[in-house]
Amino acid sequence: MMGEMGKSDRLMAAIRGEAVDRPPVALWRHFPGDDQRPEDLARATVAFQRRYDFDFVKVTPASSFCLRDWGGEDRWTGNMEGTRDYIVHPIQSADDWRELRLLDPAEGALGAQLQCLHLIGDELAGEVPFIQTIFNPLSQAKNLVGPERLLVHLRYHPDALRAGIEMIAETTCRFIVAAREAGIAGVFFAVQHAQYGLLSEEEYNIFGRPYDLRVLDAAQGLWLNVLHLHGTDVMFNLLADYPVQVVNWHDRETWPALAEAKERFSGAVCGGLQRWDVMVRGTPDRVREQAANAIVQTEGERFILGTGCVTPIVAPTSNIHAARAAVEPG
Repeated sequence: MMGEMGKSDRLMAAIRGEAVDRPPVALWRHFPGDDQRPEDLARATVAFQRRYDFDFVKVTPASSFCLRDWGGEDRWTGNMEGTRDYIVHPIQSADDWRELRLLDPAEGALGAQLQCLHLIGDELAGEVPFIQTIFNPLSQAKNLVGPERLLVHLRYHPDALRAGIEMIAETTCRFIVAAREAGIAGVFFAVQHAQYGLLSEEEYNIFGRPYDLRVLDAAQGLWLNVLHLHGTDVMFNLLADYPVQVVNWHDRETWPALAEAKERFSGAVCGGLQRWDVMVRGTPDRVREQAANAIVQTEGERFILGTGCVTPIVAPTSNIHAARAAVEPG
């Protein structure tokens, strides 16, 4: 019988398709309110890990951490995912894209997030790998201008938008270089517009993919880079060749299913648990049933049990415990 593996060894083996003592598991969530101060976000993130003992820690700041120094403002209004609503979009006209300046990752809100990462790294002391959430440049652009106006600028002011995305991409690369010094094992690369209901593949190949690959190049050499495809009707095949080790998407809500995704992606797939109907409104038995089904789908190989996106902050603790226990032998 295989002995118990360490968290990093278990994840590395799962990524390579090698035998594991059990499937890895990880859930993550927002911490509204606490995500406004680096010390509090670090404390909340570590406490969540101490409580549930997942195989990796995803650090989940508010999406505005990378935008505040450009003038973005948001607030939490009670969203049960823990996400915040933008109340100030600093890009008002297409010409404003050309006014974005390069940010120093050691200063302002970016510097505060680096402080958070160092605090988490010091506390975890190598016992569990942790990864930093990085929103891809197009997602950051959406939050700077608003979702509707982004599509207008993309289609009617493409040169101006590309000028802004260039600055966002370079700033993001610099942040990742600095974050590596904090000991991150990888990035959680969140892509929101690779959805057929939003863009065509041609549009994504112009405004998304080139900048995604530039940012991911800054993360090369890290061993736990996770691609997150947000939303429904995602362009899975278009992004399946991205240089990451893990892919995560809303597999219980949209194509492809876990088994099919494994045929299209060479690393590990992460998912299996439906967030609202199961993790929030379901029972521990229902969580265990869905986890068991996901393990059957993937044959427990190249698989990490998780949710398709953040675990809602209202998920019962009993269901989170059930997800963690579902991968244990016997």
